[in-house]
Amino acid sequence: MKTLLTSLLLGTSFFCCAQTLIPGKKDNQILLPNGWRLSPAGRSLPLGPLSDLPLNIQVSRSGRLLAVTNNGQSTQSVQLLDPQSEKVLDEKEVGKSWYGLAFSPDEKDLYVSGGYDNWVLDFAIDNDKLGKADTIRLAEPWPKRTTCPTGITVDKTGKTLYVVTKGDSCLYVIDKRSVKKRIPLPGSAYGCVLSPDNKTLYISIWNGAAVAVYDTKKGDIKKISTGEHPNELLLDKKGTRLFVANANDNTVSVIDTKTGTVTETIATTLYPTRLAGSTTNGLALSTDEKALYVANADNNDLAVFDVSAVGNSRGLGFIPVGWYPTNVKTVGDKIIVANGKGLSSQANPLGPQPFEKENNVGEHTGQTGKSTIQYIGGLFKGVLSFIDRPDSGQLKTYTQQVYANTPFTGKQTADGEEGNPIPRKVGDPSPIKYVFYIIKENRTYDQVLGDMPGGDGDTSLCIFGERVTPNQHALAKNFVLLDNFYVDAEVSEDGHNWSMAAYATDVIEKTWPTNYGRRGPSYGDVAAGPNDGWIWDYAKRAGISYRTYGEFGSYGKASIPSVEGHSAPYSPGFDMTIQDQVRADAWEKDFDSLLAADAVPRLNTLRISDDHTSGQQKGHYSPVAAVADNDLAVGRIVEHLSHSRIWKESVVFILEDDAQAGPDHVDAHRSPAYIVGPFVKRNAVVHSMYSTSGMLRTIELILGLPPMSQYDAAALPMYACFTAQPDTTPYALLPARVDINERNTADNESVRRSARFDLAKEDAVPDKDMNEVIWKSVKGEAAVMPAPKRSAFVLVGQQKKHEDD
Repeated sequence: MKTLLTSLLLGTSFFCCAQTLIPGKKDNQILLPNGWRLSPAGRSLPLGPLSDLPLNIQVSRSGRLLAVTNNGQSTQSVQLLDPQSEKVLDEKEVGKSWYGLAFSPDEKDLYVSGGYDNWVLDFAIDNDKLGKADTIRLAEPWPKRTTCPTGITVDKTGKTLYVVTKGDSCLYVIDKRSVKKRIPLPGSAYGCVLSPDNKTLYISIWNGAAVAVYDTKKGDIKKISTGEHPNELLLDKKGTRLFVANANDNTVSVIDTKTGTVTETIATTLYPTRLAGSTTNGLALSTDEKALYVANADNNDLAVFDVSAVGNSRGLGFIPVGWYPTNVKTVGDKIIVANGKGLSSQANPLGPQPFEKENNVGEHTGQTGKSTIQYIGGLFKGVLSFIDRPDSGQLKTYTQQVYANTPFTGKQTADGEEGNPIPRKVGDPSPIKYVFYIIKENRTYDQVLGDMPGGDGDTSLCIFGERVTPNQHALAKNFVLLDNFYVDAEVSEDGHNWSMAAYATDVIEKTWPTNYGRRGPSYGDVAAGPNDGWIWDYAKRAGISYRTYGEFGSYGKASIPSVEGHSAPYSPGFDMTIQDQVRADAWEKDFDSLLAADAVPRLNTLRISDDHTSGQQKGHYSPVAAVADNDLAVGRIVEHLSHSRIWKESVVFILEDDAQAGPDHVDAHRSPAYIVGPFVKRNAVVHSMYSTSGMLRTIELILGLPPMSQYDAAALPMYACFTAQPDTTPYALLPARVDINERNTADNESVRRSARFDLAKEDAVPDKDMNEVIWKSVKGEAAVMPAPKRSAFVLVGQQKKHEDD
């Protein structure tokens, strides 16, 4: 035990000392942009170019075949594999799919959810190949109906198919290819599993913290309460114990099926904590049913438990796997894991941008012409891990690796120096009283700051440089230039969640690709937020005053309960027909009235979002004008605040909610971020590796708020950006150098493409198209970008440069 503890401490110590690293591979670990590391056990099988976000894997009754469904943003597919040889046997592209997957008992059919096509695909299996799919229709396809089959299971006769849905929250009983019954459920369904005697169907209610129990003979439904966001279900062979993975609680509920009661709850976290962030979402038993393997999506591991003693499960350790494991199964002594985001982050040096020649594959497929699109939404391809069942010695080694991979330690005190304006622990005093937190939209570091001297930028990728963004360049120059900052999100759907809660739930992570792939809505009515709420909820509980300007609220109307009565009345939300000057005007008016009443809230969240742009949509503001408008509005806010009497106690944090809309030569998550205020260093370049969660951790420490998730609890606060000696010199606004009122007037192919864009909601536009027309608006309609370059890992030499800095 002493050796194990020493190894764990050494692993944690190593992580803390390596803060100037950048994402990539070093030694036997892979550093992710969120600060966590991977060292996957076993053998890895990349699932190929059609494989982002594998959500489900199923094993046929004999164990001879394995199926995987890939449900990401780009091309979706179903694959058939041989688990013994660990090779792909066949693959079929599908238009829409989501999670649901089941073999027939005779292994002659594979049933696959057709997503918002609202049907079930029935692939015949012949000679280990997938034939043409027949369809079993549940409803008219989206957008007429939002049914979306999720869990699928087949009875032991192979004649009756049970399908549950998350869109219309129903159970469909299908016999001889036709729907015999449609039974309403008490909420959106995720998975389902049938008892060995075919008498009872168990259904996880994703948004209901419950399992629905359906009597297949009587037709009635009962409920058993579980943890929040129950998803994957697993029955033992006798059908006496039901295991339920609860993503939002980091737990597994163990249910006695005879009594219908929860006999124990298993915590899957690395440390004793109730903080969100393990995201328990996959379950498997060893063949002898003595070991339970639990996939923790956000901890990138399997938790292993001895469940041989009923009601007295015991933790055995952890196994390191890939990025965001979504599912786990066993075949003999082999453990098989689906890693939803693969094994690494990647650079996208020429971004989600144009290609030499378009083809007819369609929007967001992930491919066009001869090149692969490096759009972050489909960039990270799924990988299967094949792991031999470890003995106790190997499991101890694996456990050490898992603890060495995580920056989360469970402790409450951050590793900052004494005297820094940012406290080392919650509740310690700070000379900073007021926080202004500005959230912008979608840009990468290289796209905006690639021309900044002193930073690790690529000028060839910089299309919104100093001429377009003079104020952001001045803020980076006069205060701190951050060239190693990474957003935790991939797109805006999860980006605003990460920006306000340091976490995106399993609901968000698993449904945004459907929306961004234009295959249906995202989470719909499923409760998507974290259990304990957003940063406003934490402020409310702590008695910290707060106000929001367009973030999760618009014109005083709140979109979540915690900002009701705290949403500024004149601030618009996302609307690309409104310039950010309007948002700056609204904030100034509100701020001045609050200042006069000595009632400025301590936490102020501002959505300043015109840098999203409208592409080249005719009559709308041009991309350059929109980004320049955003820059001027940010500069105005900082200048106005800096001339107020509370400037001496204020700080401004500025970030993008995600980095999906541009290229970056270091990592697709790298993004511009800024910190401004009297206690912020002047004329400094800071290469420390920071993240969205690290910025939130810094805000929390200033305000005396506890962490919201394991991610901000583990993140490095931005100590290196601050000084104990304040400089209260106000900021001098720089005028726009381009026309911020310039409209798109050209008549070309980009304009015609832009006319089809839906600008009513953030990121409803096909991102590949948006970025291509933006590039052409800056570089010229005839401009063609070079083919994208792929970069799985950052070069070691580049890493060394940052370490030396």
